[in-house]
Parts: sequence; C-alpha cells; structure tokens
Amino acid sequence: MAQRRLTDFFARRRPGDSARLPRAKPAWRTPSPAKSAPCAAAPGPGSSRKRARPPAEPTRDEHVPPARKRLKLPADAVSGRSSPAAPGSPEHPSPQSKETKKAARSAGGRPCLAARENKVPSKVTLSELKSCLQRAQELGARVQELKASAQKDAGEPSAPEDEGRLEGPCGEQMPAYQRFHALAQPGLPGLVLPYKYQVLAEMFRSMDTIVGMLYNRSETVTFAKVKQGVQDMMHKRFEERNVGQIKTVYPGSYHFRQERFVPTFKDGIKRSDYQLTIEPLLDQQAGSAAPQLTASRLLQRRQVFSQNLVARVREHHRAFLASLNPPMEVPEDQLTRWHPRFNVDGVPDIEPAELPQPPAVEKLTTAQEVLARARSLMSPRMEKALSDLAQRTAEPSSPRSPSLAQPATPPATPPAAPPSALKGVSQALLERIRAKEAQKQLAQMTRRPEQEQRLQRLERLPELARVLRGVFVSERKPALTMEVACARMVGSYRAAMSPGEMEKHLQLLSELLPDWLSLHRIRTDTYVKLDKVADLAGVMEQLARLARAEETL
Repeated sequence: MAQRRLTDFFARRRPGDSARLPRAKPAWRTPSPAKSAPCAAAPGPGSSRKRARPPAEPTRDEHVPPARKRLKLPADAVSGRSSPAAPGSPEHPSPQSKETKKAARSAGGRPCLAARENKVPSKVTLSELKSCLQRAQELGARVQELKASAQKDAGEPSAPEDEGRLEGPCGEQMPAYQRFHALAQPGLPGLVLPYKYQVLAEMFRSMDTIVGMLYNRSETVTFAKVKQGVQDMMHKRFEERNVGQIKTVYPGSYHFRQERFVPTFKDGIKRSDYQLTIEPLLDQQAGSAAPQLTASRLLQRRQVFSQNLVARVREHHRAFLASLNPPMEVPEDQLTRWHPRFNVDGVPDIEPAELPQPPAVEKLTTAQEVLARARSLMSPRMEKALSDLAQRTAEPSSPRSPSLAQPATPPATPPAAPPSALKGVSQALLERIRAKEAQKQLAQMTRRPEQEQRLQRLERLPELARVLRGVFVSERKPALTMEVACARMVGSYRAAMSPGEMEKHLQLLSELLPDWLSLHRIRTDTYVKLDKVADLAGVMEQLARLARAEETL
C-alpha cells in the first residue's frame, strides 16, 4: 500500500472555487403565506448545509393569521358593502373611496388612520358631554355654598377666596414655599415670623455688615455700594423699597441724606449727581473717640430689628383675635405661639418709609413760566403774543377742573342671619361650646415649651406602657436594668427615639403610676420593676385620661 503524501491531504481539504465567492446576506423581508414554501425550497448559495425544515401544514381547525393586518372598515362601511346598490361598494366605487385608498397607500400601508380621520363624533356623544359638564359646574357651585355655610356656622370671619394664593409686590402669585413657610418650620411651634419678614431681617443683617465695614474705615456709605454688597451676599434683589421697609421697622438705625460730589469710581455715576448716603446712628459715649460699629453692636441692632418684626406680627395677631366670635384677648407676656387658624404668611407686607429724594430741578413747562422768567429779555410785541397764548391755554382747562370726589360712605351691613344648619339649637349651648373652644385655644397659645414637651410625652405613654409590658413578658424577669429596658423599647417602638429620651418617658411613667412601675436605685444601676398582674387596658385608659386632663389645663 503506497504511502500518501502530505500535499495530497491539503489538496483534498482545499475548498473549491464556489466557496471563494462572497457570502451574500439574506434579505430579511416579511414572510408571505403564498411565497413561504418556494423560498424554503430554493436556498441561496450562501446558505448553510442544514436541511430546511418543511413548513407545518395547518389543520382545518387552526386559523393561521395573515402576516399583514387587513383593513378593518367601520360598521357603516361594512353594511354599505353588503348592499348591492351602495355607492361605496366595489360595483359602484365612489370618488371619495378612491381618494381614501390613495391616501392610505401614500401613508405607507396604514389605512386605519384614514378610516379614523373620516369618523365624525355623533350628536348623542356631544350632548352627553355637555350635560356632564353642566352637572360638574352645578356640583362645584354647591360645594362652594356648603363651604361658606360651614364657615358661618363656625362663627368665624370668612377668609377671602385668595387667601391660599397670596400675591407678591409685583402682582404675581407667591410660590408655595413662601405661602406655607410657617407650617414647615422644624421644632416646637412658637412665634414664627412670615417668610417675607425673615428675608427682610436677613437683608438688614447683610446691610448692617456692609455699612459697618465702610463706616469703620471712614468711607462715605452710598446706596450703590450697599446694594452691590447685599446682592452678592444674599443672591437676592435689593432695592430702595427694601431700605424704606427697614426704616419703617427700625427708624433709629440709619440717617439718610442726599449728597453731591461724592467720590465714585463708576462711569455711570457723575460726581455732580445726587446720591443717597447712609450713616448708622450710634450712641457716642462722653469723652470717647468716634464710635465704631463693632460685632457686639451689630448683634444688638439685629436683635432689636427682629423684636420689632415680632411686635408687628403681634399687632396683626391681636386684631385677628378680636375678630373671632367670641373675641379673645391674650396677655403679651404669656403668648408663646400664634393662634392655630392665624395665617402667619398672610400678614400684609410692610409699607416702605419715604426716603430723601434729590432736589427737583426747576423746569419751565408753561408759557406763563417762560414769560415770567424772560420778561425782561422780550420785546413788547412778543410779550403780548405770549400772554394771549397763556390765556387761551388756561381758559379751556379752568371749567373742566375736576372737583374732589367725595368718598362714598359704605352701606351699612345688615346683621348676619342665623345659619340654617343651627336652627333649633339653643343659643346658650352655642355660646358654651364657643367659650370652651376659645379657652382651649387660649391654653395652647400661652403654653410654655416645657409644658409642650410634657404633653407630647403623655400622649406617647399609653403605647409605651403596652410595649414595656411586652418586654417584661418576653424577658421573663421580675426586674430589668434601665439600659436594657430602654434598649428593648427603642427597638420595639414605632417611632425613632434615643435611649435618653426613652428613659425620660419611663421616669414620667413611674411618677404617674408608681404602683404599676417602680424604679429602684441600687449602687450605680437603676432597676425597673413592673406589676405584670395589673390590667393593661385599665392602665392605658388611666394614662389617656391623665393626658386629656393635662391638655385642658
């Protein structure tokens, strides 16, 4: 047997000329049920050597959906096609149907869009929509009437409709973070200032800082310098109107003047122009040098400004309490928070005080002024012509001079009728209910922060008592250390709380119910002992009663 050569092996494995041809990419097209069989029977030269799988023949029961969706005509078109004499039928094609088919073909095979565009909503649908819209308007008007009647029943002054959408100085609606700024303050409720008042206090702080820097180095303080510095610090617009508001709140803070020939280093301002200069008013001690605006004085002036702002809000709050039914009166030294229904951010803006204005330059506007000024420079003929012109211009304006309109006296408002919802209710009962509600609100407004914290702890005690009993039951011990008990309760309570705050709750619980929970101090540790035999429902009810009694005080 002859030995085969290595070259014969490579010659046998060498591909033919047909394999050198480039492989053609198969054309991916949407299969058609009519052409699927022939395409499968004739594979291209670049196809694989695997046998093509014969197409599955559909059975009679199965329904093979076509690859392309057919046009679904509306019901009226189908009924028209079924009738032999319909104008839109294949026997009698109408020009409109031909145009529709052409538009569908030009749309890229989307005839459903053309069919939808030709649809016209029926009159019944439009009438239903109109009736629903009318019904919704009636319900909205009914809701407004119910709200107005509810406010009258409560016996309080009805708030204006635009109370929720306050407007700024330029007339635009204020954003929500300004309208509800007082409601989003963290911590315990107190005498919170409105948002615009807080912005004004920040402007005063920035302005005082800039004025102090310029004043301490003996530089003339102008409004242009202060404006640029305040806007760089606050990133807010600072105008003369804000300076007028600061003067209204704190009149003894600055002294304003209009001066000329102030050295400036700006091209837009001339030395001969009048500028508003600002000078801080400081108490000068006898025998001392010129006072300086030090940090302690800046802090003192800032506190005075904030106190004046709070005093202004107090005035509006006092007027609000006087308008209630029955009216309330709270001593100023006992007021710790605003009334719950007092809209703090709805307080009106501060009216700016009048600042010194540059002296007006005399301008000649009428012929009489020109004649009085240049009488000596004119000839008699020109003087006579100007006097005649002055008389002619003065005659038509004299009879038309409008008289001062008398202020119309507002009509007397009739007494408010009793609300319809309270008919048949005794007036004495209503007075007692309103007096009790006013007493409760008065207690809230005069409550100190320590009392507020104690009330919050009392409200948590019923649930904490249930959690503490569960801890003792799970631990199966007669007594637990304070650290262990607080750690277990912090992990079991629904709200996040520190172990130190939980220990204060346990101490308050032992003060209120010493028979149920007792604390024992042994050496350096404090042990908590609980009476497991006592009824938990009775303990929780007693704690809730104590919380209600404390709240009414």
